[in-house]
Amino acid sequence: MKRLACLFLSGLLPIAALSAADDPRPPKLDPKRIINESNSFLKEREPEMNAEEYALYEKVVTLLETNSALAVRLLEGMGGEDGGPSPAFEFILGNAYYAAGQTDEAEARYQSAVKRYPTFLRAWNNLGVLYYTNDRFADAIRCFSKSVVLGDRDPTTFGLLGYSLEKSGNNVSAEMAYMQALGGDPDSADWKEGLLRICVQSRQFVRAESLVRDLIRTQPKETRFWLSYANILLSDNRKLKAMALLETAADSGVAGPDELVLLADLHAEQGLIPEALATYAKVFAASPPIGEKKLLHFAQTLIAGGRLSEAEAALAALSAPTSEGRVPYLQAKADLAAARKQWKAARAELDTLLQLAPLDGLALLSLGRTYAAEEDLARATLAFEAAYRIPASTYRASLELANIEIRNRHYARGVEYLEKALSLEKSDAVEDYLARIRTLVPKDS
Repeated sequence: MKRLACLFLSGLLPIAALSAADDPRPPKLDPKRIINESNSFLKEREPEMNAEEYALYEKVVTLLETNSALAVRLLEGMGGEDGGPSPAFEFILGNAYYAAGQTDEAEARYQSAVKRYPTFLRAWNNLGVLYYTNDRFADAIRCFSKSVVLGDRDPTTFGLLGYSLEKSGNNVSAEMAYMQALGGDPDSADWKEGLLRICVQSRQFVRAESLVRDLIRTQPKETRFWLSYANILLSDNRKLKAMALLETAADSGVAGPDELVLLADLHAEQGLIPEALATYAKVFAASPPIGEKKLLHFAQTLIAGGRLSEAEAALAALSAPTSEGRVPYLQAKADLAAARKQWKAARAELDTLLQLAPLDGLALLSLGRTYAAEEDLARATLAFEAAYRIPASTYRASLELANIEIRNRHYARGVEYLEKALSLEKSDAVEDYLARIRTLVPKDS
């Protein structure tokens, strides 16, 4: 059982990424809402419009949400005499451009507004939103930070600042920003998830577990939270609890293919073969390409571990392999027959496989080994020579051919094949073997 568990650990338990930190899920955000809600001015803290601008503003402010294109045309009609439009008017025109999808023009207006009136908080914030929505996170950080310095305490500003910092790789500052966002909006799933990613990255698993439990409590249908929780438990070597958690997710219908794969891998690693087979079958039903690959891998691992009856059951779950899985399915069936020393049955599977893929080096190697097992060295040599001509199988074919030549006392030819193998892959064992065989080669050769 120990050997089989090692095989599971090395091949069947690819621990999923804990946080997807390279591509965190962006917060749910309606940037147009933020822009539109900024259309009312803050008295005594922001620049004011002149009378003419304000009269026009009052006429078009309701159009900014309903007919942004018309609002842009009306606002652009303000000629900007006497030094041009005020910073406040430029800000509103920037909002109109943003609503109309003209982000370059909106950026220019916001930048002009903050240049002329550096303490214009909402212009800084809207410019940050514009940069955020265009994945210009370094620029967004500069703007949101300025908003905070100027007194903005809105949780959304802190949350977007945290996300931008996270995307820029500054996790320490991102953690602080997310915590401030949660201080103002403790029920926000976006900011909790952001803080969760940071905690996992910094291996603060106690905090991470508390966050993910709360996220599952409030959003039990979000499968990614179950997977995150399982991976947090695995990182703390609590495999049985992770397995129980994923079984709960599977029983409640929440688990998707990723969660089921991880659960099946845990079953396999723990030696729970029937449970692993049943779960891999669920993966196959939910996602045939993924499930097929996992079942075939599982079958090969069971064959390598001598669990031949269980391997047969795994292959039986693939009664109708896909076109992509047909070749590895036939290879697994041949390997199972070979493990049972049913050489004729193994060759039948390999013959079918080679009709589909004549240049499959692994199948040619397997075919040669079935002949070698029955001492039919002539046919074995033909199969190994065919595999030798395929780059992916040249190394192993060289070793097989070397063994045959040495058995036939053709030591010089055996040396040539061993040297070929070493030219492709260095191995102390093969080098030692070659040194011994060289002593058997006649000096005049």
